[in-house]
Order: sequence, then C-alpha cells, then structure tokens
Amino acid sequence: MRTVYFDYNATTPLDAQVREAMLPYLDEIWGNPSSVHHVGRQARALLDDARDRAAQALGCKPSEIIFTSGGTESVNLAIFGTARSLKSKGRHLITSAVEHHAVLHCCEYLAKKEGFELTVLPVDRYGLVLPETLERALQTQSDTILVSIMWVSNEVGTVQPIDEIRELTRGVLLHTDAAQAVGKIPVDARGCDLLTLSAHKIYGPKGVGALRVRKGTPLSPLLVGGGQEF
Repeated sequence: MRTVYFDYNATTPLDAQVREAMLPYLDEIWGNPSSVHHVGRQARALLDDARDRAAQALGCKPSEIIFTSGGTESVNLAIFGTARSLKSKGRHLITSAVEHHAVLHCCEYLAKKEGFELTVLPVDRYGLVLPETLERALQTQSDTILVSIMWVSNEVGTVQPIDEIRELTRGVLLHTDAAQAVGKIPVDARGCDLLTLSAHKIYGPKGVGALRVRKGTPLSPLLVGGGQEF
C-alpha cells in the first residue's frame, strides 16, 4: 500500500540531515550542560551553539531563547508566565477564536480559575483577525496585559496581519504562536515579546520546542527546582 501524506501541519518526518546531526548527542556527547567538568562543558558548548543558531534564525539574541519540550510547553510558559507575573498591573487577556488549544485552554483556565478577564476576537470567513476588532478590545479594556495571536493558522493556513497587530499592541505584551510560520515564511521575532516554535513542524525531532522571550519581559516559571534554561 502506498501512503500519500498531506498532514504536514500536524507533524513532519525527521529530516535525514537532522538525524545525522543528532547522532553524536545520543552516544558521544551525553554530559549535563550544567556540570563543571569537561564532559559537561563539552555539552554546554554545543548547547550554546544551538542557541546561537536558533537566535540567528529568529533575528534575536541567544539569551532570549528558552528551549522547551515542545510548542505546548512554550505556549503555556508564555501565557501563564507573563499573566501571573503581571496580574497586579492588569488582568485582561486577548486572543482569537481560531487559536490552537494550547493557547485557548491556557487563557480559558486563567479566566475560570485565576480571576482574569478574557476577550476572544472573532475572525472573518478566511480565518483572519481584523485589526479593528483588536483595536476596539484594547480601547475597551485599559488593563490588558497580554495579546496572543497565532502567526499562521494550523488548520487553514491563514497568515495573520502580525505587523498591524504589533503596532496596535505597543505597551502591551504580544505573544505569537509561530509553530506554523517558522521555516515556511520569513519570521522576524523582534517585533513580538514572546514567540513559540516547535521542531517537529519543520522536520526536527518531537519533544523539542523553543520560546523567544524579549529581554526584560516578566516571566514566572512553570517548573521550579531546576537551573536549566534560566
């Protein structure tokens, strides 16, 4: 039986070059990057190199890249981390009706369980967020602390007007789920405060993601007790 696969937005196969690049880390290079001995320092140097290359691809600083277990953890860290850090300044969140559940369920949880207010923006027939609806929501709620709008839809491929959204959210943190954008269209992370990506959407391994966090962005951790990834 011949399989024809049309579900690349869900996941992609591991690229042969990626597999080859990963092999040394499964055998020769196995140290803890936090260790001070040479085995750990070797791992740390290569981890730093990976962070440098990820930052270069996104147009940001290496110190702004946090590696995670995937897109869902990146989204959770972005939304829970910033909302909880800024709740003394405001409790209003804005997202869209077509976000991935990783975004929608985080926002709904904060609204139901932690006393935040949530505005879910409608979209047009093409799945597009209209900037004027975001502008009205921002004008209506003066205590908005976070806007989360995906860059590209995982369902229908709609590319959201991120440049216009950036302009409207000056002074409010902007998170974008760019899991379907990175590697497919030009992405410059510098205009967003937080940006999520996932390796397995772009021929990388499962269980690997990243969150770009602009320097100075307040962020409470999801996990405590470990010193890795800041």
